[in-house]
Amino acid sequence: MITGELKNKVDKIWEIFWTGGLANPLDVIEQLTYLMFVRDLDQIDQTRQRESLMLSIPHKSVFQGKEQLKWSIFIHKSAEDMYKIMQAEVFPFIKQLNGNSGTYAKYMADAIFKVPTPQLLERLVTELDELYTQIDKMPDKQDARGDLYEYMLSKLAQAGTNGQFRTPRHIIRMMVELMDLQPGDTICERIILDFVQCWGQCA
Repeated sequence: MITGELKNKVDKIWEIFWTGGLANPLDVIEQLTYLMFVRDLDQIDQTRQRESLMLSIPHKSVFQGKEQLKWSIFIHKSAEDMYKIMQAEVFPFIKQLNGNSGTYAKYMADAIFKVPTPQLLERLVTELDELYTQIDKMPDKQDARGDLYEYMLSKLAQAGTNGQFRTPRHIIRMMVELMDLQPGDTICERIILDFVQCWGQCA
């Protein structure tokens, strides 16, 4: 079981996404998972490098020649530079791990980096590092990671129950055009809700 402190940290990260303009819960958990993967990739590579030194066994880093793509490196840059690196270099890099025909390329072919601004990315990186620091203090980090992901999935289910999935922008535009509101018109919220329900049943 994860602690209330960890849950609060996840809730804060979730809120940062929402207030930063990424309101679709599916996008939130997707983008958060990508960021966690990028961070974990660096941590795993560092661990294997230390093991290779201790055991005198060869190790070829996945970041060989691309050290600037490591989480531990690019997070110390300015928000704008970090954003450019993540968008233009890190994301394409993780999509092509093990080659264009590898597993990553297959299952991440449609992955898109959706964090909208450098400032939002900077806040997310800071909060995510703090979250990992808390996890590292726990006696069973692996169980904590699993529980953490289950908690994020429960937030996704809760968002769907509460109707927090954002209406797509093109549907909003269609609703506005169909209603053809004019200055001075008075509308009832019930009408809009009926419209949305009707659209949902017909879609």
